[in-house]
Amino acid sequence: MTPVLNPETRCAPVAGRAQLRVTGEDRVKYLQGLVTQDMGRVVRDGIGYGALLTPQGKLIADFLLVAQPDAVLIDVAEDLADDLARRLTMFKLRSKVVVDRVEMPVTRGIGPAPEGALADPRDAALGWRLYGQALTQGEAVDWDARRIAALVPETGAELVPGDSFILELGFERLHGVDFRKGCYVGQEVTARMHHKTTLRRGLVAVQVAGAVPMGTPMLMEDGREAGVLYTQAGGQGLALVRMDRIGGPLTADGVAVSVSGEA
Repeated sequence: MTPVLNPETRCAPVAGRAQLRVTGEDRVKYLQGLVTQDMGRVVRDGIGYGALLTPQGKLIADFLLVAQPDAVLIDVAEDLADDLARRLTMFKLRSKVVVDRVEMPVTRGIGPAPEGALADPRDAALGWRLYGQALTQGEAVDWDARRIAALVPETGAELVPGDSFILELGFERLHGVDFRKGCYVGQEVTARMHHKTTLRRGLVAVQVAGAVPMGTPMLMEDGREAGVLYTQAGGQGLALVRMDRIGGPLTADGVAVSVSGEA
């Protein structure tokens, strides 16, 4: 049955995402030993944000974990789905689990949520998601502007598989890593970074005087690189920067950039 939408709700199907379904009696225990999120929290809340890391603590994929009655759904960027399924299958060993890719529509929106929708666990600004339904209503939402305002990175932009360290991209603030859950792949490196006094690099919001290509280096007055500018919308942007190099004037492709907020 199609849910009834509040007139104030704005929503549309999510593009560029894929879903993996993990089934089997060991599914929660199996994922608990692999991902950065506490699966007990996912089961309790119905949804959680997490990642699979390399043993060196670098990102393989970030995703939303959705608890279903007989499965855990993994909502991941479409271009990472097949590799993630392959890696998860490699870790099965004797665990009684099956990892399959499934076709499932997903709607995301803001405003009053329909029955069955789940609040995005990263930040309230990202609204809600409804799994199994493709619904459209109201004007399109500028999700990039919302991500920038909430300092939320995205795979394909700020998050770079094989390179990103999740704490530098704000995963602790976004409830994407649990430091009490015990071991998972990449846990040792991530825990060491967590216990540092300060991180060398971090995600920041910036004001940009004009549009520049995503991935443009940000330079200090002396020409040294201070960071990289990524997503932009309405004169605002997200950048990953060296925290010790953002005190003075910055430019990206000759355009003035100023830091307005930090993760």
